[in-house]
Amino acid sequence: MTAPKPKLLIVEDDEGLLRQLRWAYDDYEVIAAGDRASAIASLRAEEPTVVTLDLGLPPDPDGTSEGFATLAEMLAIKPDLKVIVASGHGARESALRAIAEGAYDFYQKPVDIDELGLIVGRAFHVQRLEAENRRLAESGGEDATVLGGMITAAPEMLKVARTIERVANADVSVMLLGASGTGKELLARGVHRASGRARHGFIAINCAAIPENLLEAELFGYEKGAFTGAVKTTEGKIELAEGGTLFLDEVGDIPLPLQVKLLRFLQERVIERIGGRRPIPVDTRIVCATHQNLEAMIADGRFREDLYYRLAEIVVRIPTLAERPGDAVLLARHFLLRFAREMNPQVKGLAPDALAAIDAWAWPGNVRELENRMKRAVIMADAKLVTAADLDLPARVGSDDGGDVINLKAAREGADRRAIRRALARSEGNISNTARLLGISRPTLYDLLKQYDMHA
Repeated sequence: MTAPKPKLLIVEDDEGLLRQLRWAYDDYEVIAAGDRASAIASLRAEEPTVVTLDLGLPPDPDGTSEGFATLAEMLAIKPDLKVIVASGHGARESALRAIAEGAYDFYQKPVDIDELGLIVGRAFHVQRLEAENRRLAESGGEDATVLGGMITAAPEMLKVARTIERVANADVSVMLLGASGTGKELLARGVHRASGRARHGFIAINCAAIPENLLEAELFGYEKGAFTGAVKTTEGKIELAEGGTLFLDEVGDIPLPLQVKLLRFLQERVIERIGGRRPIPVDTRIVCATHQNLEAMIADGRFREDLYYRLAEIVVRIPTLAERPGDAVLLARHFLLRFAREMNPQVKGLAPDALAAIDAWAWPGNVRELENRMKRAVIMADAKLVTAADLDLPARVGSDDGGDVINLKAAREGADRRAIRRALARSEGNISNTARLLGISRPTLYDLLKQYDMHA
């Protein structure tokens, strides 16, 4: 079934231009109106989300009064309507007044069809984003995710998510490499949920958290009487993940003798429980993770090279939170909504100094550190807005000087991209507020988004 076309209302009294616009906007369901009364009737009946409005409407076709009256009435009926105003009368003054009175954008006649088409396309895109933001806010932000669990708007993480989605059904071993607190288990669950094994179990084990002498029993299980205290036969984690996925966190901490046994399982797809003599075939997919440098461990003889290549059929490197500009603010809002609902309902948002501090902090503990700081801040906050002091963060830290980039053009582009991402995150995708934060005009922001192939 073909999806319905987005509805575009064109309010224009020039029949020739109206026919031209109808032809140009084949991607939309075009609704036409030639005066204020028919425009308002169409708005109520058809509920379009984007409108192009000629300010020179009858009975004042040579002025703007009827157009501005139409704009005001439309926005009173539907405040989130995206109205693109066009006029040839006193363009600068009309533009300023239209934007001040709530218009989405302004275009001076004579109309360039292609350029106006771009503005209309952006308007629909922004409207969809705002509708999604409202839905997320109403649901507590729980669905602002990729892979069903990872909250991000950073291209670096979206690339990771797309990679995982592509390999999820390939049934190969996946190794996730990243610093502590970057969300490796969340991504491992994403691999499982996006695969054909999703209807079976996801079993996780932290290899660093279990004493060496118990880790083998945890992984492979044991037969009754295999050792003192083995009062019954117990299945290991590998068996429990039959048909599903086993997540080995901190795989670099597996001792060498146990690495041999794990390698045999990966090669033969059979296991033997401790004290057992019968090979047990197991169909379990392995996803593993570590923050350690396994290649250095291989060189030092602390990790088997053959096991590494069995585990690392696909390697996914996860960026730190500091390498994901804008994500810290998105995550902070998500955690604030969640913790406020659970622990301190009077807290409603983040103060400006908190937003600046979150943006600037390096987050050495990554998402885990951010989550812990937000939980503490929500519990301790005395006001409706969490401040930098509540987060125990300095009000002004960090730098956006482009790091070690020497090439001036590259440094400028990098700084532009980071600033735009952070401004978009702070303003929750609102173009006007983003431009205001950046100290530039909306057209300039649109040009930068197009130049850097970025999306609001």
